[in-house]
Amino acid sequence: MNVLAVDIGGTNIKMSMVDSTGQTSAFKEIESGAKKGGQYLVDHLMEAIAETYSGFDAIGISTAGQVNSEEGSIIFANENFPGYTGMHVKALFEERFGVPVKVENDVNSAALGEKHFGAGQDFNDFLCLTYGTGIGGAIVIDSTVYKGMNGSAGEFGHMILHPDGLKCNCGCVGCYEMYGATTALVKNAMELNSKYINGRAIFEGLEQGDQQLEKVLNDWVLEVANGLVSLIHIFNPPAIIIGGGVMEQKKLVKAVSAKVQELVISSFTGVQIISATLGNKAGLLGAASLHLNK
Repeated sequence: MNVLAVDIGGTNIKMSMVDSTGQTSAFKEIESGAKKGGQYLVDHLMEAIAETYSGFDAIGISTAGQVNSEEGSIIFANENFPGYTGMHVKALFEERFGVPVKVENDVNSAALGEKHFGAGQDFNDFLCLTYGTGIGGAIVIDSTVYKGMNGSAGEFGHMILHPDGLKCNCGCVGCYEMYGATTALVKNAMELNSKYINGRAIFEGLEQGDQQLEKVLNDWVLEVANGLVSLIHIFNPPAIIIGGGVMEQKKLVKAVSAKVQELVISSFTGVQIISATLGNKAGLLGAASLHLNK
């Protein structure tokens, strides 16, 4: 079976053909134009598919936003995707291309990609978190994503860790992602020096021996670990897979793991904190797995 996998983000859309072994081919990336509205995004994507691909047996779509995966519709999308909320993506693409279509949330898709083709292959149960602008989460139980009552389970980024803390974009105060997202690390680093504009610049500064920056990083690692410890005490998972651009730094994942082991109740220390391995292909492979692994 050949699946056309699509990963829709706020800035770019990735596409690739994926075979039954998880091998990708004919990769293409285009601007999403999401801010022009949901209808534009869908029409733009359909046009790109029609121009580039043929011979696929199904389409798997990973997308930002809250997704009703049974209906293949968008429950909610933020202001970066105006008009996307309520769109019946599955029905639109099935009507256009005449093949089965499945739609899933992007973080759930990444978790499924890791489960079937990446770091989660040896685990039936695990949690998956991605650290970036915010913190995305997914819960895998018996090799299946647990979605909760309305498909929105796994919003780990909105655990309240600092009740008197910073106001989050979600409207709550003290959310995990306000302290543990990569955005928080960059914000604190830039207060030291405006050149620390991203994770790459931060790690270059650390290599140059900036001790104040090292303290900023250590404080951030503690925030990341605190959130993970709470999740470990709730779920008691055998593994937590962590990803996102900054987590590609193996030393950082080791530092987070060490801090978790230091803080967690002793009977929970068996949990493994491991790096995601699929990088920016995780969502694509997870979208493909919706058809390849039933």
